[in-house]
Amino acid sequence: MILTDTHTHLYSEAFDEDREAVIEKAMALGVKRFFIPAIDSTYTEAMFELEKSHPENIFLMMGLHPTHVKESYKEELRHVGEMLAQRKFYAVGEIGMDLYWDKTFLKEQQEAFRTQIQLAKKYKLPIVIHCRDAFDEVFEVLESEKDDGLYGVFHCFTGNLEQAQKAIGYNMMLGIGGVVTFKNGKIDTFLAEIPLKNIVLETDSPYLAPVPYRGKRNESAYLMQVVEKLADLYGLPTETVAELTTENSKRVFGV
Repeated sequence: MILTDTHTHLYSEAFDEDREAVIEKAMALGVKRFFIPAIDSTYTEAMFELEKSHPENIFLMMGLHPTHVKESYKEELRHVGEMLAQRKFYAVGEIGMDLYWDKTFLKEQQEAFRTQIQLAKKYKLPIVIHCRDAFDEVFEVLESEKDDGLYGVFHCFTGNLEQAQKAIGYNMMLGIGGVVTFKNGKIDTFLAEIPLKNIVLETDSPYLAPVPYRGKRNESAYLMQVVEKLADLYGLPTETVAELTTENSKRVFGV
């Protein structure tokens, strides 16, 4: 059984004490593929070091996270563009909009999102979307950029059925993680109405640990709780869910 964690911040400081052990623990459970989203330029070197340690298993993205769109965002976008021109990445992400913490940089977030979608199209890469309290704003940008070159993953999907169908309509897979195990997560109430061909698995570690680890540091080994929950919702063996969602990840990331 090969599982794919399509979204994990393994370079995070939260793993500085035991990163190698965390990776080995996940791999022993069958999590063999780790897709690594970017945050901003301060993490780029750490991402490259991580890739060097496990070149067969680590797949890097490049992008500017919406909560890191600040006064210097144009410099950060330049860094993203330079990196994409220099070497291979598997997606542009994580990018999008986050209006949960702060609406100060709303216009800049929109501009950064649009610019990075256009970079993804230029390099024929998928995008990985971060969306928090911003579904309408994200969909507005996606609508304006909709064409055959637009595709990717709607990471940590927490919307309703209508929003899920809308995201899929923009050629997005739904990234499903620990939230599906939460009592108040709500997505478990309709997820089985979404064909499994539209779903990839993720942890978003070190954040959003699934039940029974909720509130603790998340890690890729806990993808098992997510795959078991989906197996329950879809009435399928865990091996089938693992196989299908890994195939979906290969389709979207091209590897």
